[in-house]
Amino acid sequence: MIVQSASRIVRSAYLDRVQIGIATLYLGDCLAILPDLQKVDAVITDPPYSSGGAFRGDRANDTKSKYVQSDSSNQVKLENFSGDNRDQRGFHFWSALWSSAALRATKENGVAAFFTDWRQLPITTDYMQAGGWVWRGIVPWVKTTYRPQMGRFAAQCEYLVWGSSGPLPTERGVGCLRGFYEYQPPPDREHVTQKPDGLMDDVLRVVPADGVVLDPFMGSGTTGVSAVKSGRPFIGVEVSKHYFDIACKRIDAAQAQGRLFE
Repeated sequence: MIVQSASRIVRSAYLDRVQIGIATLYLGDCLAILPDLQKVDAVITDPPYSSGGAFRGDRANDTKSKYVQSDSSNQVKLENFSGDNRDQRGFHFWSALWSSAALRATKENGVAAFFTDWRQLPITTDYMQAGGWVWRGIVPWVKTTYRPQMGRFAAQCEYLVWGSSGPLPTERGVGCLRGFYEYQPPPDREHVTQKPDGLMDDVLRVVPADGVVLDPFMGSGTTGVSAVKSGRPFIGVEVSKHYFDIACKRIDAAQAQGRLFE
């Protein structure tokens, strides 16, 4: 585990759990951890896509070669992440399993939002429904910087497939939200598929102000950073020790910044 200020991080006797202010972070497989969690108000997550190629064999490539399109020294040094090499059937069945487990950990009338790319968009809408969620729509993330392709439409978007745990009342204290968002991918990312902080700030507006946010695939902790900055309690799960430690550092820094402003 990383070493941090004892005034901010409280470690439980359960060595794979770290408490950082209003954030509870678990190191482990989400399928093993989700059944024991308290009920949450929202599941906002960026799971592995098992994508990144024109052919089936391309899924076996490492995640940096599939998703990193820059030769910058920072991105070349990024750590690969696991769980992104399943074939289509394996990906569908596994996704339906964790989606269903996440639903059981969510309160009635809660919300879910799962990121995906264009290749896995159809199956993501399927596995959300297979997991028991009510599918409610698709929100594009339009990348303001992208790689042009001669004679082709640019693959400029990723997508947020969203839904709810049963009915979704309008009187949840959430206003009218946009149907798409434009952001530049993070130039100095700490994870291969890290999302922009501003994008996650906007996405979390679908969650009531005091709602508990769960991310079963926490990665470098961007969802958690946005959650704690907004005062929303956060539960994160990450299977990689490398990225778990990065998430701890980033969320701890976000908590400290919030206390500074207070």
